Formats: sequence, C-alpha cells, structure tokens
Amino acid sequence: MEPVAAVVATKALQAGELTLLVADNSAGYFGVRLNNPGQSKPYQARVWRAGKEVSLGCFATAEEAALCVARTPEGRAAAAERAAAAMPLTSEEARQQAQAERLMLLVAKGKTGYFGVHLDQRGPPKPYQAEVRRGGKAVHLGSFATAEEAALCVARTPEGRAAAAERAAAAAPLTSEEARQQAQVEKLTLPVADNSSGYFGVHLDKRGLSKPYQARVWHGGKRVRLGSFATAQEAALYVARSPEGRAAAARAGGGGEPGRPPCRAVRTGASLKEEDTVPPMPPGAFVKEEGVVPSMPPDAFVKLEDVVKEEEGSGGRPKRQRAK
Repeated sequence: MEPVAAVVATKALQAGELTLLVADNSAGYFGVRLNNPGQSKPYQARVWRAGKEVSLGCFATAEEAALCVARTPEGRAAAAERAAAAMPLTSEEARQQAQAERLMLLVAKGKTGYFGVHLDQRGPPKPYQAEVRRGGKAVHLGSFATAEEAALCVARTPEGRAAAAERAAAAAPLTSEEARQQAQVEKLTLPVADNSSGYFGVHLDKRGLSKPYQARVWHGGKRVRLGSFATAQEAALYVARSPEGRAAAARAGGGGEPGRPPCRAVRTGASLKEEDTVPPMPPGAFVKEEGVVPSMPPDAFVKLEDVVKEEEGSGGRPKRQRAK
C-alpha cells in the first residue's frame, strides 16, 4: 500500500467509514489468509470478484491486509451486510472488533464495568443499555446482549472517542487492580518475570521516583523505552499492549491469575528470569557451538537404520559388524 493511500485509509477507518471485519480463521480477519509464517510478508489479502478469487497482495501484518480488503467494494459490501444482519456479538467478538477498529472499551466503576453502559434490572433479552451525554442530554444508543457489545457501541461514538482521548491525555496512574482489570478487558496477559518488578519488560528504578517503574522492550535490535509508571502492573500493561509483549505472552502460555498468567517455566512455579533481556533471534536461527547439535523441530523424527561398520579382520579382509 502506498504511504498516502495508507494514511487516507487509516483516517477513513478512524472516521468509521471502513471496518476491519474479524473472522474465525488463522489471520483473524475477513479476506486475510496466513500463508507463509516466518516470512517478512506472511499475510495475503484476497476477495472473491466475478466468481474468482483475486489476490490483493501480501503484507507484514494482518491488520494491514485487512485494511486493504476493507477498502475494496467487496470489503465494504461485506461490512454493510454484517451491519444489516445486526447479529449480536459475543463478549470475545466485541473485544476483537474493538481491537480491529483501534478502539478502547473504557472501564468504569459500576455493575457493568464499562463507561456509558448500564444494566437494566428487569432482565430483558438485551439487558445492557448504551448511553452517552450529547448536548447536555442522555442519548440512548441501543440495547445489547453483552456489556462488551454495548461498550463497543459507545466507543464508536464521538463522545466515546473523546472520552478515550481525554483519559489518554490525562494519563491518570492506574492502581494495580485497575491495570489488571484493563488487561482483562483488552484480553491481554501480564507475564511475570524473575526481576525486581516481577513483570516481563518492567524494571524498578532504585532512585525512589514518583513513577519508579520503567517499561522497556527490544524492538529492531534496540531497547525502546515505553514510559515511567507509578505501579508495576500499569507498566506491565503497556508492555503487554506492544507486539513484543504479545509475543512474550504467547510464549508464556495461559493459565494462572486472570490478567497475570505465569511464564513458561522449566519447573512448576518457576518464572522467566529476566536480568538483561536479549533481543529475539530471527525465525529459524540457532546458536552453533562446538559439540552441540541444534534442537530438532517439534514435528521432526529420528529414522533409525542398520549401520554397517567395517573393521580390519584377519588376512587383511574387512570384518563386517552391525553397529548397535
């Protein structure tokens, strides 16, 4: 995608003119296929046009490929069809759609846990009400089956976007519990680590500052600082939102306390030892040492065959033995 076209498409996405449709496939998006894992551009964008499958190109990220699909007539038609169907979204689907549209489901104190979402105590089929304040008046946006779908509706409005921008600008420190709650809302994991903060990518500044926890990741072979925070959990949340944090969480696996699963460990109860994090190696690379054989791929197997060993026997003729 040309840079100018990418900027225009991104603005259209933010304005609500385009939608990155989520889908139940390997890429997670409608019209996007994961073809070559490990390659620089593994995601292929494709649509059906005049009864034929048309490739739109290959991209480095699933979101970029989905954006390319969303700009096509086929992508717009699919978005319109889904909107017309108005099928209720599950909590997980609503979170995925919010992530695809780069929206934030703002948490709030209350029975629903979301900004602008209220629970109808009468218990109708769609008990969650989405509302915003517009022109000094409460405006009802609709009724929904899940709190997350109602929160998504609020997040798409100008009021929802303004509230998200205001909260981001204020950058009010999150308590440990609020950070964990936000991680659960965004379906993120805060992988633990064997360091002074207890979290991967988070380091404690010993100088006793008001925001002593530093969030850092390795990106492009360089250490990138994400900011300073009042609590370790808030710093871990920012790390978890980064591609490097998501990769670390994937390596760590699931389970454990919600919002804070344990890292993959050598023994039960152990955690990732993070003293001075080393940038990840390129896919397929390995360390070659003398006398050390690189580890085999998970799907590899050892084929045993009879090996014939020749030794010198009597009379100068080779003596054939089978190796055990």
